[in-house]
Amino acid sequence: MSGEKCDTDDNQDSSADCVKQTCVFCKIANRDDPSTEILAEDEDIVCFKDIDPGAPHHYLVIPKKHIHSCLSLQADDINLVKKMADMGRDVLKAKNVTNLEDISLGFHVPPYITVPHLHLHVLAPFSQSFRWSRCKYTAIWYLTEETLLKKLMGDKKRKPWRCNNCMLPCVAL
Repeated sequence: MSGEKCDTDDNQDSSADCVKQTCVFCKIANRDDPSTEILAEDEDIVCFKDIDPGAPHHYLVIPKKHIHSCLSLQADDINLVKKMADMGRDVLKAKNVTNLEDISLGFHVPPYITVPHLHLHVLAPFSQSFRWSRCKYTAIWYLTEETLLKKLMGDKKRKPWRCNNCMLPCVAL
């Protein structure tokens, strides 16, 4: 989607508007997609069901502002990540999920993203995640909320780090 062109691409000032016009998550955040039910919303973020669920409860929390991915985040975005996770937990509670120890909250890392707009996956109960989806939410290309927050809080110098205890260096946050 980020590579899509729009009529106003010759004007650099309009490139952000172009992304908003073509990004499906921007359309959802702006309530321009009538087929998506918003489950929770505040001035900065929205939550809705994932169209390809990996668990009995699978929701996405996205910022209304277009942010490409978790690799675009900086230390200034810690509160946004916390707010997204809190909304995910609140939606689970509203959907009668009582065991908040059996959940997964996390972000896919590029290039393993299907929509280039920051989104937090909220899955529960994680122990009942669908067999086909388990590797999608446990691999090195998936950062849990906790791991991402640690990286944002501790990596102020933006140096390379290793994710999920693997031996492969990952892109600096």
